[in-house]
Amino acid sequence: MSTPTLFKWRHFLPEIILLNVRWYCRYSLSYRDLEEMMQERGVAIDHSTINRWVLKYALELDKRIRRHLKPTNDSWRVDETYIKSKGMWKYLYRAVDSEGNTLDFMLRAKRDGKAAARFFRKVLKGQHTRTPRVITVDKNAAYPVAMESLKEDGTIDQETQLRQSKYL
Repeated sequence: MSTPTLFKWRHFLPEIILLNVRWYCRYSLSYRDLEEMMQERGVAIDHSTINRWVLKYALELDKRIRRHLKPTNDSWRVDETYIKSKGMWKYLYRAVDSEGNTLDFMLRAKRDGKAAARFFRKVLKGQHTRTPRVITVDKNAAYPVAMESLKEDGTIDQETQLRQSKYL
């Protein structure tokens, strides 16, 4: 999809639309905050219009920007926690590099080797992620199982080291 067709038949300039979508996604601003900020600049936009812009353009913006992200380093930390989402308890898997940059996250109903392997595959598919040299995890027994299955099918290098830390 080319850029001119993305903004065809829009009342506002693409620069204004992208500015509002970027500000909403990057900073903790509400739609009404953005409406007020645009009003101060002489542009009358309703908060519901900004909401529609975010729903329409945020995914496209993410897709186009993701390949320009700074590559991660090769030392990862992975952990999961138990959270309530929409009234149901789920496991939130999260991976960060040694600088604290989030690589990816995933919600799963189960906390087993299959879920951990699926999460690692998802993280490794990212365009900005580099194959890890070392992955530090907690003492969850699912991680060694997941790493073995990933090494067997060639998804991850045999040299990748899995470190387990009880207090992660």
